[in-house]
Amino acid sequence: MTATPPADSATPMATADASSFDLKSFLASLPTLPGVYRMIRADEVVIYVGKARDLKRRVSSYFHKQHTSPRTTMMVSQVARVEITITHSEAEALLLESNLIKSLSPRYNVLFKDDKSYPYIMVTGQTYPQIRFYRGTLDAKNQFFGPYPNSWAVRETIGQLQKVFRLRTCDDGVFRNRSRPCLQHQIERCSAPCVGLISPDDYAKDIRHASLFLEGKETEVLEDLTNRMQAASDALEFEQAALIRNEIGSLRRILTKQFVETTGGRDADVIAVHVDGALPCVNLVMVRGGRHLGDKSFFPSNADGAELQAIGDAFIAQHYADKLVPPLIICNAVEDAEAVSALLAEKAGRNVHVVTQPNGERRTWLDMAIKNARMALAQRAAQETAQGVRLTAMQDALGLPPGPTRMECFDISHTMGEATVASCVVFENGVAVKGDYRRYNISGITPGDDYAAMRDVLTRRYQKIAAGEGKMPDLVFIDGGRGQLGIAIAVMQEIGLDNLPLVGIAKGEERKPGLEELVFPGREEGVHLPADHPGLHLIQQIRDEAHRFAITGHRARRDKLRTKSSLEEIAGVGAKRRQKLIVRFGGLRGVLAASIDDLATVEGIGRELAEKIYRELH
Repeated sequence: MTATPPADSATPMATADASSFDLKSFLASLPTLPGVYRMIRADEVVIYVGKARDLKRRVSSYFHKQHTSPRTTMMVSQVARVEITITHSEAEALLLESNLIKSLSPRYNVLFKDDKSYPYIMVTGQTYPQIRFYRGTLDAKNQFFGPYPNSWAVRETIGQLQKVFRLRTCDDGVFRNRSRPCLQHQIERCSAPCVGLISPDDYAKDIRHASLFLEGKETEVLEDLTNRMQAASDALEFEQAALIRNEIGSLRRILTKQFVETTGGRDADVIAVHVDGALPCVNLVMVRGGRHLGDKSFFPSNADGAELQAIGDAFIAQHYADKLVPPLIICNAVEDAEAVSALLAEKAGRNVHVVTQPNGERRTWLDMAIKNARMALAQRAAQETAQGVRLTAMQDALGLPPGPTRMECFDISHTMGEATVASCVVFENGVAVKGDYRRYNISGITPGDDYAAMRDVLTRRYQKIAAGEGKMPDLVFIDGGRGQLGIAIAVMQEIGLDNLPLVGIAKGEERKPGLEELVFPGREEGVHLPADHPGLHLIQQIRDEAHRFAITGHRARRDKLRTKSSLEEIAGVGAKRRQKLIVRFGGLRGVLAASIDDLATVEGIGRELAEKIYRELH
């Protein structure tokens, strides 16, 4: 085979008819090229997706040797045919494999669910660069540091950089239009470049120091700051010298708080795979610039019977398919460290070293990650036990059959009828499924009519479910008493879902937790569960989550409507002036925060109109 098709074009090596699949001819025709292969059952379901540097060698190995793993033996016994896709490189195969696994969720692939992109610290490329929290695609215009395992680690680091180097965090719209320093400058968190209180050269030095700090080169930063402090002192600029002295002190205090610090100051990921019983866990520890940024635990699915090395390989393949690869990876479970190193090096465009038997300091990192994995498994097991107890208790109290339960709960939120929002939260087996949460903006009803709002949201949601769009719940909670429940009953009858179990959650006397009354269709008397009843605790959690989700959506919608309507109602502020205000101050919040002097600098708005706008908004 001489031609190499594009990576996104499948190259089937057998016909679609499984009965005509000739294994011997198929294996003989396989190319010795990189690519992706798909194992397919007789019912046309893809049960496994894999990548290979050499398709012929890798795929043939499944059919030419005895497997020690019962899992692999079971998978191969179900294969009716195989399809392959040739790629230009193994790194390209890695990305294609990851995309196929995410879209197909094959039965015998160990799956890691991590939909959110990792956060970074971004230093923008302007004259006065902005330091900010960032998620998304990396580009060449800005400088990025990370990734970080969670958002709080990024925000904490940004806070540290502000304390030491006083870098700006405001958006460009606010930065360009400041006429006086903001609160951040007053509390010594910003050097106020917006109003020229620091020169571009001095600000560039602070940016350089922050970048070196993030790269783990603290010694270089401290030496430079010490030299600048001495030079300022020699020039009798004692105020400047004192300011630099304070920066040095803050930096030293931060460094003494670091949990893990290496002598090499390099970037590394530590991956620990641990299995307790049948439950596996992968703990990822991120070390950047020699500092421990935090860790994150992953619990894969489809991992029953999978070996440690298979879990480790699956995590590395899926995790690094679309993320930056550090130069050092320490992992206790990799089948072929040399091959993984070569693959990741090809993707990263530089050397990547994968270590499976670390010594010294690296061994300490791996031991710490293994302990984190064990602890995460113990916490998950305890949580699942508690959730199971609560779910069983609730099922018994409500007379529901045992087994998996998908529950949905609805709530309405508004302020005197303004900006009405309905929420729908979803729980499965006692666990929140946040990806299935939905909010509904309610309009076209009498303001404050909760019954009409409930009718609207239930009709919109369950008409789609009745038509086959979405999962049917096993139980629906309505946050409200008999009136709200009556609306739900009527809607379900109209839609044709009158067999769907409904429960109303009426607030108790003075809305005190533990005094809730559970209301059921066709029953005159409600049910009061004891305040310490595990089933009631689960119902309260679901109800409170629906309330939280509704009220946050309502507040966001209300604030947006109020600000927008306030600008529209000001005489003399037409569409063009509103647009100029919003563009100048970076949004509606920026307009609210602007002073009269700031407003007067906008084209087409003089002093008199600026005073009027300020009075109307405040």
